[in-house]
Amino acid sequence: MSIIISILIFSIVILIHEFGHFVTAKLSGIKVNEFSIGMGPRLCGVKKGDTEYNIRIFPIGGFVAMEGEDEDSGSEGSFNSVPVQSRIAVVVAGAVNNILLGFFILCLMNNMQGAITSKTVSSFYDGAMTEKTGLRVNDEIVAINGRKCYVADDIIYEFARTENEKADFTVIRDGKKVELKDVTFDTYVGEDGVKQLVLDFTVYPIQKTVPNIAKESLNGTVSIARLAFLSLVDMVSGRVELNNMAGPVGVVSTISEVASYGIEPVLYIVALITINLGVFNLIPFPALDGGRLVFLLYELVMKKPINEKYQIALNLAGMVALLGFMAVVTFSDISKIFF
Repeated sequence: MSIIISILIFSIVILIHEFGHFVTAKLSGIKVNEFSIGMGPRLCGVKKGDTEYNIRIFPIGGFVAMEGEDEDSGSEGSFNSVPVQSRIAVVVAGAVNNILLGFFILCLMNNMQGAITSKTVSSFYDGAMTEKTGLRVNDEIVAINGRKCYVADDIIYEFARTENEKADFTVIRDGKKVELKDVTFDTYVGEDGVKQLVLDFTVYPIQKTVPNIAKESLNGTVSIARLAFLSLVDMVSGRVELNNMAGPVGVVSTISEVASYGIEPVLYIVALITINLGVFNLIPFPALDGGRLVFLLYELVMKKPINEKYQIALNLAGMVALLGFMAVVTFSDISKIFF
């Protein structure tokens, strides 16, 4: 049952993404030939008007096939027949939908909680090393090692990135910005043999009002979007190993694991996935929405499109690279499950 729920959640995230492309295309006057959830052979579907609505056998993606999207088409309602601004809107709509979904999920989560977690220190545990090395009660933590902390979770993430158990804090103290150098943490070794930092202080709750929920949910959305980018940078730089990245199999496995802990962990994972999907799709890489966006921005600025044969060649190369990358990540996901 947890696997079925996981697949359903993954499919909904994809549906939201593709629905953004679909609706914006329709509103822009572009003919949509097919709206499909899943990949591979067609399981079932129905045709209404000019559009086929299909469900395909593998629940690992989806697509919206627009007239003239990947080739020249002289027919009315083709992708290239509408203004470039409309095509830009169509391309980014999927990612925008995913990010908006993440925002609304975070709003729901913040509303479910008794209070919202702040970034302002309320107390220290006995002998807290962070207090001994500079942190004080009522300090509002605004940045660690030069990176802004949007929500309390950013503090935890930056703890994990610290080296030598020390970090530089930027706090608001008595209304003034104060820089704290080399704030030090206690550590312990977990059951897996990995050294862990000790979070030795508590923070105040934030009153749960509609403006505060909206503000903290927006901050959380920005935080997760930045986390997706930083994780990619860490992977490319070698700070994080490739096998720590999850593909569709890993996503389904992760949702299945956290499902037993209750609704809130599942909601957070869904928010994480959908915002990551939105950010990842806007990366300026061929075959992704971000790659197509670069082509369209060039056309908008230069008043002429990039030669179509170059676009096709770049998209093909990008697709091959993405499929290869997906194969590696999927193999890693399966290996984790069985070994």
